[in-house]
Amino acid sequence: MSGSDPIAAFRVEAFELLDQIENDLLDLGQDLGNRALVDAVFRGLHTLKGSGSMFGFDALASFTHHCETAFDRVRKGQARATSALVDVILSARDQMRALVDETHAQDLEAQAAILAALEAAVGDQGALEVAPAPTAAEPEASARLTFRLAPSAMANGTNPLNLFSELRDLGATQISADLSRLPTLDQLVPGECHIGWTMLLPASVTRDDIEDVFMFVMDDMEMTLEELEPASAASEIIPVAETGTAAASNTSQARTPSAPAAESVRVPAERLDELMNRVGELVIAQSRLAQIASQGGTINEIALRAVSEDIERLSSELRDTTMVLRMMQVGGLFGRFRRLVHDLAQETGKSIEFSTEGETTEVDKTVIERLADPMVHLIRNSCDHGLETAEQRIAHGKAGTGQIMVTATQTGGEVIITVADDGRGINRDAVRAKAEAQGLIAPDAVLSDQDVLQLIFHPGFSTAAQVTNLSGRGVGMDVVKKTIEGLRGTIRMTSVEGQGTRIMLHLPLTLAIVECMLVRVGNGCYAIPLSAVEECLELPASEAAGGKSRSFLDVRGELIPFLRMREAFATEWPAELHQKIVIVGAGDTRVGLVIDQIIGNAQTVIKPLSRFHAGLGTFSGATILGDGTVALILDVGNLLASAQRQSATRAVGEAA
Repeated sequence: MSGSDPIAAFRVEAFELLDQIENDLLDLGQDLGNRALVDAVFRGLHTLKGSGSMFGFDALASFTHHCETAFDRVRKGQARATSALVDVILSARDQMRALVDETHAQDLEAQAAILAALEAAVGDQGALEVAPAPTAAEPEASARLTFRLAPSAMANGTNPLNLFSELRDLGATQISADLSRLPTLDQLVPGECHIGWTMLLPASVTRDDIEDVFMFVMDDMEMTLEELEPASAASEIIPVAETGTAAASNTSQARTPSAPAAESVRVPAERLDELMNRVGELVIAQSRLAQIASQGGTINEIALRAVSEDIERLSSELRDTTMVLRMMQVGGLFGRFRRLVHDLAQETGKSIEFSTEGETTEVDKTVIERLADPMVHLIRNSCDHGLETAEQRIAHGKAGTGQIMVTATQTGGEVIITVADDGRGINRDAVRAKAEAQGLIAPDAVLSDQDVLQLIFHPGFSTAAQVTNLSGRGVGMDVVKKTIEGLRGTIRMTSVEGQGTRIMLHLPLTLAIVECMLVRVGNGCYAIPLSAVEECLELPASEAAGGKSRSFLDVRGELIPFLRMREAFATEWPAELHQKIVIVGAGDTRVGLVIDQIIGNAQTVIKPLSRFHAGLGTFSGATILGDGTVALILDVGNLLASAQRQSATRAVGEAA
């Protein structure tokens, strides 16, 4: 995001504000009598309207004004907060987001429908209409407001007409202009504001109400509020408020949409300070190295080694600091799903309670961005397939309200995100029958419980009896698996019929740098993510000769399939006399990789494969080693899938 683009900055802050408004509305929906939440929603809408008007988003300001007015009535006790009102403002919030984005034309019909529903939600007492200008018959004014905006106010985006419109809504009358500071024509600066204003306000208006109007210009303006005796008047009246709507409309027509905000990440200042300190130390180390290199004669090996160690330390610290800059808390991701569950509960007619844990867990920004869609699929399936209706739950001795919980925990170099529900669970017999009917497995195939559960991630697989708007077409869960595997993650499931299902996503903390074990196969060097490595063994002499008749290894009583990487890579380089086998795994699945030599561990910077090599499922990327050579990074998920297919083939063969 460019700091010179105020529209881009406004969009970023507006989206964050809309997310906060949504969260406050969802909280209010569960506690309609909470005055603090009513005030929070009102302040959010007021801020959005004011900032939108300041930056020229007049359509947004006009639409938001109606919602703000409705909540102002609730705040003042003139209307009640209801579930219907919350639902309408949630729908209005979606329209506000579209108006901020400006990538599509306005949906005027949808806006009109929302305003009609809003009118019905707060009553028919004119809550959504701008009050007519006060007349002499209205309550007598009790205060005089005098204010003068900063000369640069209009140049900074403030439209005085919008301020007058808000003041008129508060009941301002007899608005008069102060021209005493108007400069002569030869000294007049067209872009500056030289006029002051005076108006009368009723007793119901508080100083807080006035400061809300001037929220964005308070620091640079002059303002006085004077209490009046029972009779007071002002002379020159300027009908500014009446022209406000037309002026705003013309401004909106003239304004052209700006380019969308660039991708950005908010970083705490202390992290940037730490990064600058590391860069400063690196510059010093580079100067020392340059000085040593410029010296004639024999280079001081001790001094050179000291500089080398400093650079190694600083590069490691810079790597860690830079990685942290990309880390984001998953709480922002989890917050999106509250609205999703709210809408799904209404669509399915089920009572659903949504909760989260571990919101402060941090993950790489790219992981969070690519995780949003898979999580939506999982939560939709839990709401539609997993949870029963209230009647069904009560009939089975459960509480009428279903529970969906999303949690995040960090263990070592990975994060585990869990989506759990307390619904009906997964019927293994139904899954197996469907898989056999689709030809995915043989009727007499021997599968472990985890293998049966993993069948639901197969493309086109669904056990739903009928297709609904939410699910049943078998599209979605296979996308979840592909996305998670694309993030170098794995999926594990547990389910108990009648009690619920847990889906655990094991994901790496970062996609940029990963600790790897370097191995040699033939004359090629390869990298295996260290988080997937469980143990290393020497390949028994009986298996070293090769051959495809038997590809299983007995490791402490457990048969583990293994893949001969020399055969997979078709290398003709002479094999080592004592080959090694590296056991990798995820969840309950394990596989051995037969390699020639273990070189050691190294932290590698992952580089994506070219489009020409992108279809090679065996590799997830590449890295450049210290000597300049390239090492391909093995895709453990793909290798595990190969081992599973090998196990299934073996099971079918034994059954035959």
